[in-house]
Order: sequence, then C-alpha cells, then structure tokens
Amino acid sequence: MSWTVYILECADGSLYTGITTDLTHRIKTHEAGKGARYTNGRAPFRLVHQEFCQNRAEASKREITIKSLSRTQKLELILAYSKL
Repeated sequence: MSWTVYILECADGSLYTGITTDLTHRIKTHEAGKGARYTNGRAPFRLVHQEFCQNRAEASKREITIKSLSRTQKLELILAYSKL
C-alpha cells in the first residue's frame, strides 16, 4: 500500500498538509466537511503538492517535516516540485 503526503490550498488561501492512501477519496471527504477539523468550511480546495511514500511511518515523518515549515518554505517546496 502506498501513502501520499499532500498539500491542499484552501479557498481562504491557507495551506493544509495531510497523508492518505486514497487521495481522491480524502479530498472528497474534505470537501464534504468531514475531513480534518481545520479544512471544515474552507472548501473548495486545490491540490498543490503530493509526494509518494512507501509506508505510513515514512509519510507521517514527511508530513511532520512539511508542517514544521513556514508558509514561505511550503510555497518554495510546491514551486520546486512543480518544476520537476
């Protein structure tokens, strides 16, 4: 099973980082208002970044690393991966 670390841009311009094994389903859950508490009421969302990980432990570590970045650093990460 592969895990995805993702960043969503919310309608208010904020960024949300999470992990999942089914990104399409998880985004639909967020849009339905049943995802993370933070995303509730911040739809619609735009997927701006995703990374694939081998397992949950790796994905969780990467999620923590990304969440610890400043907004500017997250935007730089998004821009760097979009150029690949």
